[in-house]
Parts: sequence; structure tokens; C-alpha cells
Amino acid sequence: MLTTKTSLKTDAAGPAESDSTEQMTAKQRKLLARIERARSDRNTASADRPDEMFDYELPEVELVRKSLEREITGLTIENCEAASLKCLRSYFFRKYFTNRLAGAKINKVERIGLYIAIKLESEQFDTSHVLILSLGASGSPRWMPADSKEKLKNTEVVIKFSNGNKLLFVDPVGTGQLFLVPEDDIATHIPEVANYGSDPLSPVAWTEIGQRLLQQERELKTLLKDDTFMVGIDTIYVDEILFEAGLRYDRVANTLSSQEIRRLHRSLGSTLHNAMKYGGTSLPERPFTNPLGNTGGYSNHIQVWGRHDQLSVRSRDPIKRVQYQGSWTYYCDTQI
Repeated sequence: MLTTKTSLKTDAAGPAESDSTEQMTAKQRKLLARIERARSDRNTASADRPDEMFDYELPEVELVRKSLEREITGLTIENCEAASLKCLRSYFFRKYFTNRLAGAKINKVERIGLYIAIKLESEQFDTSHVLILSLGASGSPRWMPADSKEKLKNTEVVIKFSNGNKLLFVDPVGTGQLFLVPEDDIATHIPEVANYGSDPLSPVAWTEIGQRLLQQERELKTLLKDDTFMVGIDTIYVDEILFEAGLRYDRVANTLSSQEIRRLHRSLGSTLHNAMKYGGTSLPERPFTNPLGNTGGYSNHIQVWGRHDQLSVRSRDPIKRVQYQGSWTYYCDTQI
């Protein structure tokens, strides 16, 4: 989860300290109480998060980005409301976030790794700002047309546009997050982006991937999950990619042959493409619904992940699983 803190100006730090609470004015005591409640709200998400939750991976985040790009580009924000600070953990007060969005026009919707970056233009900003959305394992942006009367449970943020349409951020657990940052200062607020590896949804030649793989003495699953090598894929899609390529999770990268590198490169592209084709992966422990309300259907096409003891489509022997780096890894005996 993010540990970054957006600029909240000097008054976000709370009232000046005094020798005792008795010496505070009523206004200072009230402000202090609000700050303590804010701290409690911001800590709720991490405290309530189950031990094993799977963050959304690249196909789900890119599907959300594409949908938002179609629906909100060019629109102007009329106002914004937040139910709590559960998904605004960079702030002490909701209004520091919501007030700054009023009047902003949306120019572009991009993606930086697993972060959705919505570029804004506003008279409130001295420089161009970006609204960052991090879905985590439970955040779900939902688009609501102006004539919709539907109310969604666990709605944390509501952004209303000048045409009456709304963008909701729904999060039952609070692993998602929203915050504003200056466009030219994103790396300061999200420092990990400076070390991101290649984006697997961007075309890369198999020879380039191969060259990087052969420089690594690490096991394939560890390597593919590492955002500094390749950003945005985790245990679910890595297991599927390696099954399709016929490679074991613990195979050392620099032992791959040219043919195996080609298979891995092809599997990487086809698996992520198919995941997006079927609307992403929705699981009981991590449901996925796109902004238009459609549930991801790729779970019906998963071949190994979560299917231990079921017959492999390749060997007709049972799929196996093993504890690997703190979570289950699924594979078939045909993988080498």
C-alpha cells in the first residue's frame, strides 16, 4: 500500500502544541479531536484488511482505465463528496481533497503501472495536477449516468460532473486510495514508479525480454512478480503465464533456452490479452466489476490458479499446489 503523503499545507498538521489540553481553546480542542478521528479512519483500512487479499493486477487496472477514458475525458467536475478518510489516507480532512476537485476539467486518463492517473486542468492549481487512483484489492470506480437512482453500498467518494453524471469510488475494505499530486512531482509522491520495469501491455520484442531474463539468476515466479523487472503482474497471472509457457515457477531465468524464452514471451502477451478480452478476473475473495457494472469473466478460463486437484487440460493429471513465498503456487507436472 502507499505510504506517500500529499501536500496538505501547514494547517493539516493540526493545532500548535500547548503545555496541557486545559490551555487549549475550545476551537483547538475541537480541531485536535477531528485530527484524532482522521488518524483513526486512515488506520481502519490496514487494520481490517484480511491476511490474504489479492491486489488487482494489470488487466483489471487497464480495463478500468480504458472505461474511464471513454466516459470522463473532457468532463468538468462540479463537486466531490467523501464519506470518510478510509480511501483518502494522505489527508487529515476530507475537504482538503474534495474542495480542490471542484471546477477541474479532465484532460486525459493514463496508467502508471497499477496507478490510474487522471490529468486535471483547474484554475485552483498553479501547475497541472493529477488525480491518482489506486485500486488495491477492493477499490472499484463505478460510473453512474445522471438519470440513475441506484445507490451502491460502501461508496467512499462521489465525483459529480457538470452534466449530472457521477463517478463513484466503492471500497468495502479500504485498500484503495485517491489523492492529488502535481503532475511534475509524481515520483516524489509515488517513489516506486522510478524503478518500474517494463510494462507487459507495451509491445516488447522477445529478444529484449530474453536478454534481460538471461541476466537473472532468480526463479521465474519471483522475477515476474517483481515490479522492477516487469510491472503489474502477480501470483494469479504469473501462474497462468508459466503454465501456458510450460515452465515451472522455480525455474531459474538464466537457464532458459531460446525456444523457452519465445514461449514465455508469447504466453505473457496471450494470457494478458485474453484476461482483458474476458473482462478481467473476478474471484470470491476479490470480486472485480468494471466501471460500467460488468463482472470480470476470465475466472471461467483460468487453467491452473486455484484449481488444485482438478485435472490439467494438458496432462489430465491433477493440478498441484505448493506454498511458495507465503502464498499458494499452482502448476502442472508438464511444466519444466
